[in-house]
Amino acid sequence: MMPVSSEQLTRCGCGPSAEEVSDRLYRDMMTRALDSFEQGVTVFDAGLRLIAWNRSFVDLLEFPPDLLRAGTPYEAFVRYNFEHGEYQGGDRESQVAERMASARSFRPHYTRWLRPNGRVLELRGQPLPDNAGFVTFYADITDQQQRQDAVERHKAELEAHIQHRTAELTAANAELTAAVETNRQITAALRHSEARLRQITDTIPAHIAYFDNTWTYRYANRRYAEWFGWTSATIVNQPIPTVLPPSFFAQVAEHVRRALTGEEVTYEYAITGADGIERHARSTLVPDVDADGEVLGCFVHALDITEQRRTQMALGQAQKMEAIGQLTGGLAHDFNNMLTVVTGNLTELRDARPNDALVADFVDPALQAAQRSAALIKRLLAFARQQPLSPQPVDVGALILDLARLVRRSVPESIVIGSTIGDPQAIARVDPHQLESAILNLVLNARDAMPNGGRLDIESRFVELSDSEASDLELAPGRYVQISVSDNGEGMDGGTLARVFEPFFTTKKSTHGSGLGMAMVYGFIKQSGGGVRIRSRQACGTRVALVLPCAQDARPASVVVGAGGADPARWLKDKVVLLVEDAPDVRKVVRKQLGALGCLVLEAENGQEAADLVETVASIALVVSDVVMQGSMDGRALARFIHRFRPELPVILMSGYTEAADSINDDLALPILAKPFTREALYLALSRVAPGTATESHD
Repeated sequence: MMPVSSEQLTRCGCGPSAEEVSDRLYRDMMTRALDSFEQGVTVFDAGLRLIAWNRSFVDLLEFPPDLLRAGTPYEAFVRYNFEHGEYQGGDRESQVAERMASARSFRPHYTRWLRPNGRVLELRGQPLPDNAGFVTFYADITDQQQRQDAVERHKAELEAHIQHRTAELTAANAELTAAVETNRQITAALRHSEARLRQITDTIPAHIAYFDNTWTYRYANRRYAEWFGWTSATIVNQPIPTVLPPSFFAQVAEHVRRALTGEEVTYEYAITGADGIERHARSTLVPDVDADGEVLGCFVHALDITEQRRTQMALGQAQKMEAIGQLTGGLAHDFNNMLTVVTGNLTELRDARPNDALVADFVDPALQAAQRSAALIKRLLAFARQQPLSPQPVDVGALILDLARLVRRSVPESIVIGSTIGDPQAIARVDPHQLESAILNLVLNARDAMPNGGRLDIESRFVELSDSEASDLELAPGRYVQISVSDNGEGMDGGTLARVFEPFFTTKKSTHGSGLGMAMVYGFIKQSGGGVRIRSRQACGTRVALVLPCAQDARPASVVVGAGGADPARWLKDKVVLLVEDAPDVRKVVRKQLGALGCLVLEAENGQEAADLVETVASIALVVSDVVMQGSMDGRALARFIHRFRPELPVILMSGYTEAADSINDDLALPILAKPFTREALYLALSRVAPGTATESHD
């Protein structure tokens, strides 16, 4: 029997129609598109029989060829997995029954699968409309999982190009050789398959498109079309320059030219949507090359990486701020020790020559400079989250109203000040004095950003932080009190916004700012258990929001004062005081200050030496110790040792920064002397541990 050509069949009405040929070309194009994806894909019909898969699925799960054919039951794959150790626990039949029951439910599902070879797969299942089957996507996320374990709360999204192949189209191609009487049924089936294939591609969490070598779109899934403000139907046959915004087209035109020469091109870009939000994407152009090597067009595979980029930036910023904070804390400790020596000796010199005007001319300015240096270090410690705080329930609404009345005198009349109390019941747990200072800092920054006038708003309200919002701020999800300061001034560019919390970074003139204001705000809020959110756009203004924990108990603390207070000089006269300090110069200054009270001073260079003296010298009436010291026993350990060995023996701690001391203060309620300190500050601390001192309680 002589073969009959397709042209003859067409002439006699027996061959495929032009519409069928067009459908075949479309299916071929979609087959190549699906086969270019890197993620694995399977499609099962309503009877749980395999109808489509791709090469990545085979590579990931290593199923044998006899299973990889259209019509293979889903149960066969389950049994194969059980026999090869893919499931843990239970017997074979119960495992098979459980998984078959889950599959028959046709519910969307998400699973992470740890394979025996150590690889971690991510499975996402999505039912087809009317429970006609389901499509499952497989991705190897081993590397992402490892990064997530290292970074903990910060998640990096798996980036991959999802690939598909449908066996139904292949089967439909084979059916085109069937008899004329089945042509109409085949055409209907192909159209149905095309609709189902489009539904699948619209379900994929990726932007997929195809344009030919005339720079004209021939296909785009729903996500891709909507990304640029079109629909899947209207984008077809549109030139690329018509679809893309002009500024964006200028960025990608060269990538398109390279891809149409046969080069696979990957690039990242940012685009601002109609809502004004900037989004980031990573796009790959895969050339579509025919058998003769001619480039017919390009497949576009793009992923929205906005969330990943935001997470990476937040993580990088947190790590940078943490490193700067650690460096700042270490420097502050040493610098405060030096300032203690400077202020102590200058004070001794001034007291020794009270009537010497020449000494006063030199000593007083030096003491003032030392005090300003101490204030500077305190602001650095605020950034490093190592300053002493006195958190208590604070009515932020009342605080804002009082502060708004105060700042009206500090801003020009060209600036309108508004204050909004979103919830009068908003009570935050925070140090009120430090909070006032932080808000005032933000107000003055807003004032400076509006040299020609504008509007400044201060607002307080409750906010509920979602999981993603809380993760950005390194907080737990839930309810918080938010205080925001907004202006419509000059705003900041991206480079300035990225460095706004760095110490000593400022955009002001050298005579108008130290660059520590925002750093202090950031450190104080973080130390208070909160977070800072900031948004700014050039020529539009800036909004800084302070997120603070709610007060669990809104009752204010009260102070119960004992009957009278002891005079430190009378109490310590002829008593033995143990001074523990590893810096000789600091020890010398404090020894003189204690000696002026008429007490006998024993000295120890470290905690272990001090512990030995406490055990052997019963006449010690007071211990004054530094917190941070060399050796195995620091001030914290020494205080706990004394509390156990001689609980009646009072202890005063000294510290260049009080992060470590705060933990001891929580359980032992010890006075903390922040270096550098004056003689008066030392005597005040002594009076707190002397008989008759005041104690704090909560009603």
